Amino acid sequence: MSLIQAILVVVFIVAAFVGYKIINRVPSMLHTPLMSGMNAFSGVTVLGCLSVTAVAVAFGSKALGLIAIVLAMVNVVGGFGVTHRMLSMFHSSEDK
Repeated sequence: MSLIQAILVVVFIVAAFVGYKIINRVPSMLHTPLMSGMNAFSGVTVLGCLSVTAVAVAFGSKALGLIAIVLAMVNVVGGFGVTHRMLSMFHSSEDK
C-alpha cells in the first residue's frame, strides 16, 4: 500500500469515527431536520458519483461508479421516505 493510500484510509476511518460521534450526540428532536439536510447532501453525492463515473476510463472504474450511483440513490430515496414517514406522524387525525 502506498503512502497516499494509507493516508486516504486513515482519513476515511477518522471521518467515520467523528461522524458517528457527532450523530450520536444529536438530540432526538433534531433528527428529522438533520435528516432532511443530509438528504440534500446525499443529492450532492449523487452528482459527484455521476461526474466521476462520466470521466472514468477503465471498465472497473465505471462499474464502481455505477455501484456508487446506485447506493447514493438508495440513500436519497430511503432518506426522503423515512423523513416523510416521520413528518406524517405529526399530522392530526383530521388531516388524514
